Amino acid sequence: MAKKVAGTMKLQVPAGQANPSPPVGPALGQRGINIMEFCKAFNAKTQEMEPGAPCPTVITYYQDKSFSMDIKTPPASYYLKKAAKVKSGANTPSRQVVGTVSTKQVREIAEAKMKDLNATSVEGAMKIILGSARSMGIEVK
Repeated sequence: MAKKVAGTMKLQVPAGQANPSPPVGPALGQRGINIMEFCKAFNAKTQEMEPGAPCPTVITYYQDKSFSMDIKTPPASYYLKKAAKVKSGANTPSRQVVGTVSTKQVREIAEAKMKDLNATSVEGAMKIILGSARSMGIEVK
């Protein structure tokens, strides 16, 4: 018999750095999820990722207090800021350029994010990443 789903929740946790302190601990605790079990499982799954990279995580928790998690790739903005070597996006993206990235870098980002994007080809994924770059004030050359 399948487990009865009690609910789902989304958290953005740095890779390899899940710990019971806020915001992770309270969010899991109020839903009855074992916090230390989650932290150990999350850190084990993200150990090959770059430490500190923000990982959007969808946690499905069940009535028997067990859970499953789906860890997504870091956001496109994280990869774009890293490639352009900037701290944050532009205040006025249409008028201000804060950094530049090459089309080769955009292709690498699109290939890395391909499984989480709603695109059937790498070219389609590149268009999504280009839109993110444009909205951040990052120019593509």
